[in-house]
Amino acid sequence: MQNYNSKVKIEIKQRAYLYALEVIKFIDQLNKNDFSVRMIAQQLLRSATSIGANIVEAQAASSKKEFTNFLNHSLKSANESKFWLALLRDSDKAKSDFTNKLLTETKEIANILAPSILTLKGKR
Repeated sequence: MQNYNSKVKIEIKQRAYLYALEVIKFIDQLNKNDFSVRMIAQQLLRSATSIGANIVEAQAASSKKEFTNFLNHSLKSANESKFWLALLRDSDKAKSDFTNKLLTETKEIANILAPSILTLKGKR
């Protein structure tokens, strides 16, 4: 079981890192001359990169409670990222195809984090 857990930890950390890189590429192709795009892009960059950063912090946690809290912050950041991505897409500030790809990956990362958090909290 330890080997499986280690594999899952590496996979989610790697996925979150690659996801952050994709979000950076996405933001770089947005129209920076549009004030609302710049503001939303800043929020998206913070939340999207926070997912992986909190996963890394969780893996260095000194207690189960601290580990759970960092994973919970990652999940919250994923949910926030979904909001900003949908806002850019629905306001026609970003192309739907790339935005939808990122939204799908955000949801998949959240779907990995949520059950882990429930298990850690003893609710699953």
